[in-house]
Amino acid sequence: MDVQLEPTSRLGSSEEAPWDSDSENSEPSWSQRGVCPDLDQDQDQDRARAQRKLLLAGAVGILFTIAEAVGGYLSQSLAVLSDSAHLLSDVCSVGLSLFSLWISSRSPTDTMTFGWHRAEVLAVLVSLLSLWGVTLVLLWSAGLRLRHDFSLDSRIMLLTSSCAVCVNLLMVCILHQGSAHTHSHGSVWGQRGPHTHGPGPGPSLGPDRSNCSVRAAFVHVLGDLLQSLGVLLAAVVIHVWPQYKVADPLCTFLFSALVLWTTIPVFRDVLRVLMEATPPHIDLTHLRELLLSLHGVTSVHSLRVWSLSPGCPLLSVHITAEGGSDSQLVLRSCTDLLLSEFHFRHITVQVEKNQDQD
Repeated sequence: MDVQLEPTSRLGSSEEAPWDSDSENSEPSWSQRGVCPDLDQDQDQDRARAQRKLLLAGAVGILFTIAEAVGGYLSQSLAVLSDSAHLLSDVCSVGLSLFSLWISSRSPTDTMTFGWHRAEVLAVLVSLLSLWGVTLVLLWSAGLRLRHDFSLDSRIMLLTSSCAVCVNLLMVCILHQGSAHTHSHGSVWGQRGPHTHGPGPGPSLGPDRSNCSVRAAFVHVLGDLLQSLGVLLAAVVIHVWPQYKVADPLCTFLFSALVLWTTIPVFRDVLRVLMEATPPHIDLTHLRELLLSLHGVTSVHSLRVWSLSPGCPLLSVHITAEGGSDSQLVLRSCTDLLLSEFHFRHITVQVEKNQDQD
């Protein structure tokens, strides 16, 4: 028996645990509700709001990225140029969030049976490699400045960095509205997969994918705001004490290290997705124990968990049931547990009878 389910919505907290049949007041199971409750209208509204925020923030970001790059060139400040490169990475992050919202709404086809989710991961990889290339060029230029004398215009540097702080504050305000409590774990999953606190044995996803995309962009912009404040501080020091202009290449080294520190975890998670590793937020041992605790289940094997993209986990598993048990009931309890507690986007459950007990 092979059943494939593709829920289009996620439960808000682990308090809605339809696999717990002991509770008389519990919500109907995913199986009883037809697996796919109709929440398309709410999801479309959330997606539209998220897209408006991201489009506005992206437009502001890309315009000032160009302006800051010009200001960095005119002032001959590597610190300003490195800040513009970091801002460019934020714009790319916003663009990727918009791309992920659009690509995730496309239906699978006969050729792309899982849809286009993996395209988001490839786009992130290209963005990271491009950002690292720009960072290496800035590091090389900063090294040359430490060995040779250089000149810069502190007034243009001060003006540009001041504008950078204001623009980043504007982007923070755009993206902050409606942002709720979330945990950022320094990775794609940490930013895209916030969780709510509540009783229950497994992780529970709270806000939907569109809200997570806005929060991911908010975290990126907040980091760039801190960097812009650092550039502004360096500009003030150089303007007041020109003999300390070495602060410009030193800031470049510092901010380049910051870029690497914030992007290496993302690169690691991209590799995990491409290598189809188990998502870090899913405890496979705990998942197996929960399946074994269900009535009628004697063993679990061929358990596979992977991701098409961050926030899109999939599962395939073979369940061995007791010889006298009802395969349909075992299948229903397994799917209800997996969907309600772990929120897989696609599952395949195969139920086998224990031949020794027939």
